[in-house]
Amino acid sequence: MAIIITLDVMMAKRKIRSKELAAAIGITEANLSLMKNGKIKGIKLDTVERLCKALDCQPGDLFCYEEEHLP
Repeated sequence: MAIIITLDVMMAKRKIRSKELAAAIGITEANLSLMKNGKIKGIKLDTVERLCKALDCQPGDLFCYEEEHLP
């Protein structure tokens, strides 16, 4: 995957636990875990907005792009 989710880094910077963040943005801890581990195929902009508000960050703080190197 070329888009890397850096949610775990932002959570560490803000010193917020998964349980707290999940409650703050209204999703389950299981779904937040899937998001943190990059096991999702898509994310709603509404969810990104709620993450940004809860973490006091910009969308670019939650994602980065890495070019895929195919063999």
